[in-house]
Amino acid sequence: QVQLVESGGGLVQAGGSLRLSCTASGRTFSSYAMGWFRQAPGKEREFVAGISWTSNTVYAQSVEGRLTISRDNAKNTVYLQMSSLKPEDTAVYYCALGDSIGTMSKGAKYIGVWGQGTLVTVSS
Repeated sequence: QVQLVESGGGLVQAGGSLRLSCTASGRTFSSYAMGWFRQAPGKEREFVAGISWTSNTVYAQSVEGRLTISRDNAKNTVYLQMSSLKPEDTAVYYCALGDSIGTMSKGAKYIGVWGQGTLVTVSS
């Protein structure tokens, strides 16, 4: 059974940067799309970014140009580099595994495997 473990969340001031990591175990990592979702208090979980096993990427419009997703297949790890952070980026960020970035970007209901989440708080 695959497991996803996130790390790297924390408190940062607006305009600052943070990098999240997600390491997968229990499955051949390189064959699958990976992605990040986030959920703010009182809101639905929303797609943030996805990356295919060949490193094609897709982003939510709200984070385009500020967040960058990447992956290291040798380390079974996907990263989310976050820059120019805004208070509205505050949320629990979840790592996700999926069949394709196209399907992943359609929403959380298409995701079968989640990490436990890591909290990112951006102060104004």
